[in-house]
Amino acid sequence: MTARIDVRIDVWCWAVRLYKSRSQATAGAKAGHIRINGVRAKPAQPVKVGDEVRVFTDREHVVVVKELLAKRVGAPLAQAAYDDRTPALPPKEERAAPVFSRERGAGRPTKRDRRLLDQLRQMGR
Repeated sequence: MTARIDVRIDVWCWAVRLYKSRSQATAGAKAGHIRINGVRAKPAQPVKVGDEVRVFTDREHVVVVKELLAKRVGAPLAQAAYDDRTPALPPKEERAAPVFSRERGAGRPTKRDRRLLDQLRQMGR
């Protein structure tokens, strides 16, 4: 008789290094940034071998579970635990640079303008 191991999705995402910390993985699941087979996952939902997991962090990561991990392991072992099907980013030349323009002489930017500028700078990195 083999023992069946249930691994929580937040623990698995942390163990395979999709999130830097377990609390971030739990918060991501609560916020709806983790989907298992297209369905929004709660932090304690068990994951099985063969499940497709979509994680929205800085971009969308699409992985298929090959191995269940309950503890964080080294990067080579973590990468062997899933099959990465994340679509490649387009080359930097093809990505459109965000544009923000202000009329000359419009004065200091407002708080809202400042936040928009900061968001655009983050996207351009």
